[in-house]
Amino acid sequence: MNKTKLYLGLVHYPVTNRLGELVTTSITNLDIHDISRSCLTFGVRQFFIINPLPTQKEFLERVTRFWNQEEAAAYNSHRVAALQLIQYATSIDMVITEIKNQEEISPVIVTTTAVERKSHLSFRNFLQIRGPVLLLLGTGYGLAPQVHDRADFILEPIRGVGDYNHLSVRSAAAIVLDRISSEK
Repeated sequence: MNKTKLYLGLVHYPVTNRLGELVTTSITNLDIHDISRSCLTFGVRQFFIINPLPTQKEFLERVTRFWNQEEAAAYNSHRVAALQLIQYATSIDMVITEIKNQEEISPVIVTTTAVERKSHLSFRNFLQIRGPVLLLLGTGYGLAPQVHDRADFILEPIRGVGDYNHLSVRSAAAIVLDRISSEK
């Protein structure tokens, strides 16, 4: 990994649905486990799960509470280590404040999208960013336009071999983390 202090935020609000409407999505067990494992693999400092709904916070706490028990550590200590990276937040602003408190500087905000735009930050140029970076991935049909509007950079989309481009967020997270850590 480069010298960038990388933080990852999985955004459940504000995101869009397939009709382009602003929605809040649910936290999923697979995303919790798979993305935290990718984060630990690729040196992410903290994995923020961003959702404003109290019921979703309770769900996340129930999952992580299980993995903080001794029997969970005996069952799969690697998973326990990965889940230690998780921190819940109700908003992107809350995450930015937390990182600023830890790093004593505001993070560079980089968003992700599957949509082609006129100007993107390439995976290769991501390596040039210095200081703390908050990389935001959206659930549902992606981050709401206002999230991209406040970003310092929008990362180039992951391109496959055809026209189909709708990866699960946990797959996209793993691919993005690999590319930004291995692009030369």
